[in-house]
Amino acid sequence: MSDLRLNSRAITEGVSRAPARAMLKAVGFTDEDLRKPLIGIANTWTEIGPCNYHLRELAEAVKAGVRAAGGTPMEFNTVSISDGITMGTEGMKTSLISREVIADSIELVVRGNYLDGLVCLSGCDKTNPGVMMALARVNVPGLALYGGSINHGEHHGKALTVQDVFEAVGAFNAGKIDEKEFKCVENAACPTAGSCGGQFTANTMATVMEAIGISPAGANGIPAVDPAKKDAARRCGELAVELVRRDLRPAQIFIRPAFENAIRAVAASGGSTNAVLHLLALAHEVGVPLTLEDFDRLSDQTPAIATLKPGGLYTAPEMHAAGGITLLLRRLLEGGMLTGGCPTVTGRSLAEEVRNAPETPGQQVIRPVAKPFKPHGGLVILRGNLAEEGCVLKVAGSSVQKHRGPARVFNCEEDAMASVTAQKIKAGDVVVIRYEGPKGGPGMREMLGVTAALAGAGLADSVALLTDGRFSGATRGMSIGHVAPEAAVGGLIAFVQEGDVIEIDVAARKLHVEVAAVDFTYRRQGWTPPVPRYKRGVMAKYANTVTSAAQGAVTS
Repeated sequence: MSDLRLNSRAITEGVSRAPARAMLKAVGFTDEDLRKPLIGIANTWTEIGPCNYHLRELAEAVKAGVRAAGGTPMEFNTVSISDGITMGTEGMKTSLISREVIADSIELVVRGNYLDGLVCLSGCDKTNPGVMMALARVNVPGLALYGGSINHGEHHGKALTVQDVFEAVGAFNAGKIDEKEFKCVENAACPTAGSCGGQFTANTMATVMEAIGISPAGANGIPAVDPAKKDAARRCGELAVELVRRDLRPAQIFIRPAFENAIRAVAASGGSTNAVLHLLALAHEVGVPLTLEDFDRLSDQTPAIATLKPGGLYTAPEMHAAGGITLLLRRLLEGGMLTGGCPTVTGRSLAEEVRNAPETPGQQVIRPVAKPFKPHGGLVILRGNLAEEGCVLKVAGSSVQKHRGPARVFNCEEDAMASVTAQKIKAGDVVVIRYEGPKGGPGMREMLGVTAALAGAGLADSVALLTDGRFSGATRGMSIGHVAPEAAVGGLIAFVQEGDVIEIDVAARKLHVEVAAVDFTYRRQGWTPPVPRYKRGVMAKYANTVTSAAQGAVTS
């Protein structure tokens, strides 16, 4: 075998590198190991929460594949924050920030140790975009493998996900269920390791990873505890060495048509609004021009062909059983909605990967493009005097096209949640939660607690919610997030007052508050930005460097 040490010779070869070799031998590497390409295994394992809990076992399978293909695996770890666990607390502000820390830390390890190739293992929401951003930055031959979905729970014959637990909070507070039923839902919803089981953010980004070509087709959709997942992991280890041999790098994968394929896959599957934020950030890393208008245009052109929770009927394991992500992509390819020639990490084009994707006879989860569940995809970009830079609405979670009502204004999520649980929010209201943006939070918290409480109280279709923060992929109802400019930088959302009438028109792509410009000018007088919540540490560093949500909330 020819020398495949594209980078690592600089740290392992020659007399002067004897101290480095001695250090590496101390942990078990041999001279033979160090003559092979060094393949980093970037693991996001943690035992805090189910999403990434099983990744240590998957890493062993990846390493076995690397060794079998003639490489030397070197595993290292980075951070993971569970959105489901931190939701509704101050800790949720760390979630989006962790995306940058994940990308930064992987970049540092790969650059510092001159690794020749890279396999990234991810699970919970921010680990998926974080590892892709790292692959884009270091641009060594590599790929990503998603750890897979949790199995759905079951209660009274109904498939449960963590979304049902959040909505049970609202139902319990509204007196719709008793304490016994509430506890039954809590105990049944999350039965195994794996990420949240609907087309929430984790599974949405897993779909993106296959559609964009950085994950092997068919690998991500395998549920976390399915024995086939370890087989896929071993194959990814083998493939990483093959990528080094072919010198195929992420820059050749992350091209403009591949981003469009990814956006269409999100739209067709009713995916999370967080995909907008993360794809904008990934595009920024590779210098691909991408704007909010691209999401609106492509989503409008792409029918919704899968019915997945939270807006639809089925969970991610049920989608996998029906044919999975590859079947979704095959349907889009057959409908002329994908650029099939885009390269993937397998060395084959996307079209070659998905053209013959199997379909389970009689499945009801994924339809052909000609017979969609909805004629348009799940994402809409709104603009208006309340969102001059734009904001994102997930129409897959709501059938409401127009809403006009009085603003109920809150300067933080906790105050809004308290009002919802006290049943002070009424049908027709527009709940405004501000100072939760990238800079103002800092960290742009998700508002699943509030939206789920509204849904559990039966208000999902009669109350609108808008925020400069984010929404979980599990959110349903008329929920508008990523409002930009955010309140903390003087966006007009900072000057909305209780009772102001807000109009939302999906067809017109409009978010408008019925206040004259001259009145806003008056309200602005004397306003100063709020004092930063954090004066030092990673939270302060993020707040000082983060950009607008309309630019992906990247740090600069």
